[in-house]
Amino acid sequence: METVLLKYLPEHAVHPCFELIKANHVHLKIVDERQTRHGDYRIRPDGSHQITINASLNKYRFLITLIHEIAHLVAFEKYGRTILPHGAEWKHTFQHLMIPFIRPEIFPHTLLPLLARHFKNPKASSDTDATLALALKQFDERNTEKNYIFEIPYGSTFRVNNGKVFKKIALRVKRYECIEVLTGRIFLFQPNAEVELIAE
Repeated sequence: METVLLKYLPEHAVHPCFELIKANHVHLKIVDERQTRHGDYRIRPDGSHQITINASLNKYRFLITLIHEIAHLVAFEKYGRTILPHGAEWKHTFQHLMIPFIRPEIFPHTLLPLLARHFKNPKASSDTDATLALALKQFDERNTEKNYIFEIPYGSTFRVNNGKVFKKIALRVKRYECIEVLTGRIFLFQPNAEVELIAE
């Protein structure tokens, strides 16, 4: 198991992650990419714990996602099944489990201050922390056909994964306001959303 984890995690995170997986009796499945989520946790019919994580994640995002999902398991076991999935108990558990990993042997120096800030009050997804999400994306194997929405000019049209076409209009606080070309409906996009620019 540790040799498998070495492919997906920073080297110095492998052993402590393996110990967490073992201590919590986790059945870890590494799966093909799902567009809607990086990972998930569920109890299987036999009562065992299963965590699935996308194989396509870079090592740093994989680590954060793994600890995120283990935090669900630990929080439910400790506080009961009635707690909110991303409530105070989960946040406290996630912080507690993540702190030992926020060090220079595991994460690049550029990420450490962003992680320290994020884990003061962790969100349901690291993707909603646009600064951290962008910093993490720098370590992805980049799909050269895609652009981040913040990179493309206002007025340009782009396509998203489901094939819908939008035009970028304006920045509203931290998100970009875009109009769906077919329906005229307005949608808000995170700055780090990956889109396919359509040549005019």
